[in-house]
Amino acid sequence: MTEVLDTGTALGRPIRRKEDAKLLHGRTNWTDNIQLPGTLHMAILRSPVAHGRITKLDVSGALSRPNVVAAYGAKELGDLNGSIPCVWPVTDDIFMPGFPALAVDKVRHVGDCVAVVLATDAKHAVDALEAIEVEYDTLPAVVDMEAAIAAGSPLVHDDGSNTCYVYNLGGGYEEAAAQADVVVKRRFINQRLIPAFMEPRAVVAAPMGMSDEITLWSATQIPHVLRVLLALVTGIPENNLRVVAPDVGGGFGGKLQCYREEILVTQLARKLGRPVKWTETRSEDMVATHHGRDQIQDIEIAAKSDGTFLGLKVTLLANMGAYLQIITPGVPLLGMFMYPGIYKMDKYSFTCTGVFTNTTPTDAYRGAGRPEATYAIERIVDELAAELGMDPMELRRKNWIAHEEFPYTTVAGLTYDTGNYEAATARALELFGYDELRAEQAQRRASGDPVQLGIGISTFTEMCGLAPSRTLGALKYVAGGWEHCTVRLLPTGKVEVVTGTSPHGQGHETAWSQIASSILGVPVEDIEVIHSDTGRAPYGMDTYGSRSLAVGGQAIKLASERLVEKARIIAAHQLECSADDLEFVEGTFRVKGDAEKAQPLGAVAFAAFTAHNLPDGVEPTLQAEATVDPEDFSYPHGTHLAAMEVDTETGKVRLRTYVAVDDVGVQVNPMIVEGQVHGGLAQGIAQALYEGAFYDEDGNPQNASLADYLIPSAADLPSFVTDRTVTPSTTHPLGTKGVGEAGAIASTPAIINGIVDALRPLGITDINMPAAPMTVWRAIQAAKAGGAA
Repeated sequence: MTEVLDTGTALGRPIRRKEDAKLLHGRTNWTDNIQLPGTLHMAILRSPVAHGRITKLDVSGALSRPNVVAAYGAKELGDLNGSIPCVWPVTDDIFMPGFPALAVDKVRHVGDCVAVVLATDAKHAVDALEAIEVEYDTLPAVVDMEAAIAAGSPLVHDDGSNTCYVYNLGGGYEEAAAQADVVVKRRFINQRLIPAFMEPRAVVAAPMGMSDEITLWSATQIPHVLRVLLALVTGIPENNLRVVAPDVGGGFGGKLQCYREEILVTQLARKLGRPVKWTETRSEDMVATHHGRDQIQDIEIAAKSDGTFLGLKVTLLANMGAYLQIITPGVPLLGMFMYPGIYKMDKYSFTCTGVFTNTTPTDAYRGAGRPEATYAIERIVDELAAELGMDPMELRRKNWIAHEEFPYTTVAGLTYDTGNYEAATARALELFGYDELRAEQAQRRASGDPVQLGIGISTFTEMCGLAPSRTLGALKYVAGGWEHCTVRLLPTGKVEVVTGTSPHGQGHETAWSQIASSILGVPVEDIEVIHSDTGRAPYGMDTYGSRSLAVGGQAIKLASERLVEKARIIAAHQLECSADDLEFVEGTFRVKGDAEKAQPLGAVAFAAFTAHNLPDGVEPTLQAEATVDPEDFSYPHGTHLAAMEVDTETGKVRLRTYVAVDDVGVQVNPMIVEGQVHGGLAQGIAQALYEGAFYDEDGNPQNASLADYLIPSAADLPSFVTDRTVTPSTTHPLGTKGVGEAGAIASTPAIINGIVDALRPLGITDINMPAAPMTVWRAIQAAKAGGAA
């Protein structure tokens, strides 16, 4: 483990999470726990077909069922049938079809919402769904992206094309290829994934008495953004909407959304004048919560015979699914700046085509575009190394940005502020025993051992902390990248940190307290972090994309510093000295050179409260605000190494050793960092070995339950070996970088590179994900028969 940063404050210490006690003792408040008098429970009739016209829909039968109060299809709902918003129209000519909360005339994927029933209890609402009469004229479905954009393909949306957009960046790759000694081309499939968070989605909307106000509780990552979107969609004035995200059990991007169910519950509570509640079943979650990834990646790299990279060409097909959700079109483009990774080259060409299919819509999933980019570049580098007969680590060393070259502007246009790939790699190789494992690999190959050893490498960087707002605007993203914080020092000396971030397992209450404590000198336990409620924390841009610390942490730091400066003026007045003569150490103002003249911050807070003796022009109470729009993204990086054993007789794969050395800049709480890395590793490894959502040719999900969609448990994974190097960010005042997505980004290519490395002597150059034993076995058999990729 990395040594604890000795700042003399709470910053950098592995303090146990303040949030955990209530979780362990069952004192949580999940959305489904919320019980309001008179609540109606909503159940949703979902389409069993992937594509079809609704030829009959009669909800009247449901109204005769016990305890049923109301039932609606799109016709009955009328103008209240809001359309789900998309806030990222990535090109001027993007095709953005409507996305009604309840399907109008046509369904476009299994799980599409057709009708709703409201009853006085959830059981009767669900039972009444079977009384709804509905008939479909089934239409041909399109699932394959290449087939979808071919001439004559069935259209997902009658009024447009199955091509959503085409986006281009860079150029000049053909020139690099013409000058190259070697060109390697590969097609990689980044399969569809389901977020599968622990807590299913849930939402409760309640009219507040005789006023026009509505309070919405939702298991969401984005209460502030959701409030704005709901106001725009429903027409309810934003000042009459309060959105609360109570305890939220994981999100991974799957709760970064304005969902149909949130719109329906809000509109129906408003219409009926009663609280309305909906809680998702796990079966619904598998088809109705947005999915992630799902790309076809055609990758081409040009190089000299000595391994020097000349250029990279990326051609993507990105599956939008049946509709565009909040940032669906932009997710693949979040990766377009990261395909060059940590490497130097002169030319880069990127093209992405967004494609509509009759499948569940896609959107952000942990890493959102950047895992796909890292997978592609790290896989193609290994393939180039094999083509050149070079050690894959040596090829990386030859081409990566050296630490003395930072800040460095990449061929994709980003400027990386800092990095030290050499240090992270050296530490990873030391922990891994790279040379010894290569020797063991050679011995196994020479002896014909049926269990072959492969070594997987992933040296990565990522951009996180989505900002600044001007950059997002230039990319046609509707929202900004700023974050807000208010810090209040109460008369009793306690502190309230009001943040616009919205945690759902990340540990913000602890880490934010540590930041404020390090500046204010107030004990961590005396600091309360207020979040996830637009009534109590009205300003914010919420939590996603590893932005909370990188952006929100800056706002906490600045607001805390401003509070100290206001307190300094009051303390100077109380101590009858100049503010410049005061030093502030460990929560106390002292007159320089006279240690006896001192005033603790708590005493200043009480003086500000009583206002009996304040300087002229200084207002009572002690609080400060800050809204920060960072000057750039942050760029964490790391080196991940995987030792993979592959049984060539059965296809069984075993992850023997996994080493991850990450550089996330200054660590506020190393224990939280460790947890984030472990969780990310589990999800990235899961994509490589276990997870994948698949459809048949008619658009029917093939594994839409946790019996078939495989999520690894701790028992399926080894103990990880982790460490950190520290290269502080120079564009973020705390020196911090993001960590929430690093493990998920780096681990997938490390695993697959390891499997391919084990099997390369057989002529195998790729393995489809997830690399289940049958998939691996079939690849081995094809290779033996002369049909290897």
